[in-house]
Amino acid sequence: MKSYRRFAGVVSVALVGALALTGCSDSDADDKNESGQAATATPAADLRAGLTDLLVQHVYLAGIALKTAVDEGGNLEAPTVKAAVTTLDKNSVALSKAVGSAYPEAEKPFLESWRQHIGFFVNYTLGKATGDQAMVAKATKDLNKYRTSFGQLINSVVPELPADAVADELKPHVNTVYAAIDSLVAGDGKVFAKLAVAASHMPHTAEILAGGIAENKGLEGAADSDAAELRAGMTYLLDEHVYLAGIALAQAVSKGGDLEEPSVQAAVAALDDNSVALSKAVGSAYPEARKPFLESWRQHIGFFVNYTLGKATGDEAMVAKATKDLNKYRTSFGQIINSVVPELPADAVADELKPHVKSVFVTIDSLVAGDGKVFARLYAAAHHMSMTAATLAGGIAQNKSLQ
Repeated sequence: MKSYRRFAGVVSVALVGALALTGCSDSDADDKNESGQAATATPAADLRAGLTDLLVQHVYLAGIALKTAVDEGGNLEAPTVKAAVTTLDKNSVALSKAVGSAYPEAEKPFLESWRQHIGFFVNYTLGKATGDQAMVAKATKDLNKYRTSFGQLINSVVPELPADAVADELKPHVNTVYAAIDSLVAGDGKVFAKLAVAASHMPHTAEILAGGIAENKGLEGAADSDAAELRAGMTYLLDEHVYLAGIALAQAVSKGGDLEEPSVQAAVAALDDNSVALSKAVGSAYPEARKPFLESWRQHIGFFVNYTLGKATGDEAMVAKATKDLNKYRTSFGQIINSVVPELPADAVADELKPHVKSVFVTIDSLVAGDGKVFARLYAAAHHMSMTAATLAGGIAQNKSLQ
């Protein structure tokens, strides 16, 4: 959780800068505020946020694909498994295109390498699930070799990133995904929390990669600035919110809507940990907003649960009420944010949440219908969060004069 701790610290330290503004003229304060907002949108900050978005999604989509495969008894040809793997591969392609936009010659080898390491995780999972220790050992060996070759690949196009350092940076990724897989196969109820831990390492990996690329390409801004840190941190937590919400809702539907079932409760607990982390991030800069933010955020998750249960049981009145409640929530949430960040108009914040609510509705509809599109729908829903993160980070950076 190193990246989250620094993120929370950044917005907390920003309070000192905000207080210092009281000694500035109005025009000086306006200039600093405008530069603070712009600092979250530099090419370097864009790059870091984009890589954070894609890498966090990689972990969750990989976890979902592996869980789906285990649920299907290891049958990789099952329609649900193929659908999950297809969505995971879309993320891999998106990552390769992000690399290729800066280094065209690296796009193809990056994609081949990235796909290969996903295959090694699949082999590790199948080996664990079937008790094939030789398969597990080979997959572990392959992943160790992959870290080395991936480091060499990145270093070949970004000399500012030493091959050994890149390989070492991947150790937490590999080890935490192992832990999530082990928990998944063991059925010990900790898989959702373990997956969240695995995802928590990705923002730091994104920071390392973005820093090297930004230096190599001479991008404007700094990938490790406070403003870039804020935006990346918001991107991570909001992406995670969508995936953990989707996982919890899917788990609830698979268990017939029994919210007391242990696996459902475990998924909900992982989701609530994310809600608490979001509230702490907000509260580190705006202490008075932490409690109302958490109450509001938890409430909107409850409305999504009601929408899901209504859809699953054919209770149209329940669906209608949940829809109405979520529309009201957008308004009240906008008011909460505006009360502490005047730079973000309440109506604008409420409007920014429209894509989030609608895309989650579409995901839930697909989940309940069992039309095979739920993984792609969840991926689309998560994509909206990077825009929401950019909006919120820009307003906070402007309010706190982050650079």
